Order: sequence, then C-alpha cells, then structure tokens
Amino acid sequence: MKQFLPIMVLVCCALAQAPEQGQGAPAQAAGTSPGNAQGSNPADENSQKAKGLIEQAIAALGGETYLNIRDREQQGRGYGFHHGRAEGGGNVFWDFIEFPDKERVEITKERDIAQLYVGNKGWEITFKGPHPLDPKDLDQYLRRRHFSLDSVLRTWVNTPGVILLYEGNSIAAQHPAQRVTLINAQNESITLYFDEDTHLPVKKSFEWRDPVDRQKNLEEEIYENYRSVSGIMAPFNVTRYFNGDMASQRFFNSVTINQGLDAAMFDPNSGYNPNKPGKAKK
Repeated sequence: MKQFLPIMVLVCCALAQAPEQGQGAPAQAAGTSPGNAQGSNPADENSQKAKGLIEQAIAALGGETYLNIRDREQQGRGYGFHHGRAEGGGNVFWDFIEFPDKERVEITKERDIAQLYVGNKGWEITFKGPHPLDPKDLDQYLRRRHFSLDSVLRTWVNTPGVILLYEGNSIAAQHPAQRVTLINAQNESITLYFDEDTHLPVKKSFEWRDPVDRQKNLEEEIYENYRSVSGIMAPFNVTRYFNGDMASQRFFNSVTINQGLDAAMFDPNSGYNPNKPGKAKK
C-alpha cells in the first residue's frame, strides 16, 4: 500500500489545482465571443418571463384603458361568511372608487349606510352623520387596498426595487394558470395567477402577520365571470378567502367606468344624498 501513496498525493494535488486553472483561463468555444461565452443569467430570464406574463395580463384587461381608469362604479349583492358558513341573506351595495385612494360603499336598498375611505382615513356614515371607523377595521381595509389587484398591476409593478419571480404552472379556481410573485422593497409579497388561455388574472394571494398575536394570515381572492365593459375586462364575481375559509362573495350586476363621480360623495361632512346626486342633505 505504501508504494501507492505518492501517486495518490499527486492525483489529489492535480484535482485540487484543476478548478483554479479553469477559472483563470476559461476555454472559449468555437463560434462564440467573450461577450456571450457565459450565456444569459437564469435569474434575468425568470424575471423577464414574469414581466411578460404581467404585461399580457394588463393587455388582456384592456391595456392603457385599464391602466388609466379614473373612477369605477360597481353595483350588486354581497354575502359574508363566518368559518365558511353564510351569514344572512346578503346585502345590496353600490361601490364607488376614484383612483388612487378614494372609495365609498353604500349598503341597504335605501343606501342610507355608507363606508367612506379617503387616503388613510375612514368613516361610517349613517343618519346620525359620520364617525371614524374602528382602527382595526380601517387597518384591514387599508391592507386590502394595498394588496388589491388594481394596486399591484397599476402601482407595484412600476415601483423601484420590486422583484418579479416566475413560479411555473399551477391550477387556480379550476383553471390551468401561470404563477408570478412580486416582492417589494419592504419585503412584502403577493402571488398572482393568470389563466393560460385568456391571460386574465384568476387568483391572487398574500400573507401578513398580525401585529398583536404575531400570527401569520393568508388572504386569497378568486376572479370569475369576466365581461367586457367600455374597453376593459371586469370580473363580475369576486370571492375572498381568509386562512382557507370563504370570507365573502360579491356578485356585480353592473360595472361602469370613467363616468365622473360627484366630489361631494367623498366628503364625509358634505351631507351627500345618494338618492339626489349632486345635492347635499339639508
């Protein structure tokens, strides 16, 4: 055995030196130039594929028309669920959004109860007048607006430092889909699922940690029954899940865009009367 030891030592030394020699003078393949000898960066290719899917989705939603929506009105019926079970018979609602940060939701047939959000403030308005929303309810709304599909596709994708990741094929809402995750500079992430055939968004999901009990929560939304509205594609059915349980469903009867909304409806002290547009209550 001793006679083989010098040979083994020489072999080990040669193997140890081989990678260093390869790094110092890489061989150039025939027909290649120093600029492309290393090939493309897989991380860049992944990011470009993710970006391409997002661009396809925006185009499917209406392209520049979708990106430049100024306001939107949605009317329909909404249902709440607790631990996956329906609560009550649902409520009719009128939802008015003025981008980027104003929203008014009116409920009951008389439209005499409203929730109003302007910037980072929120109120509930009844016949007694406006009063500030509970901070917990307001935080919940602001979080959902921040992670809304409109916010992600209109704002997140253009924010410096956002990372785009293509995560392959998936099944979402019984649709073959392609999955893309966005991560912003605050290390917040959201995953979007795009229908393989239509390229329209069919699902989104994001996680957040409760600041009090530190529990991690998962929120998901499913988008179905897309219809063409004034040059855009709008989902007329939206279902939200919280930690795997169905939390709410909204079914829209009509969607209208860029109709020009009354500024008074976003002023909590205007006395705006939805049954008499343009006129405040006396």
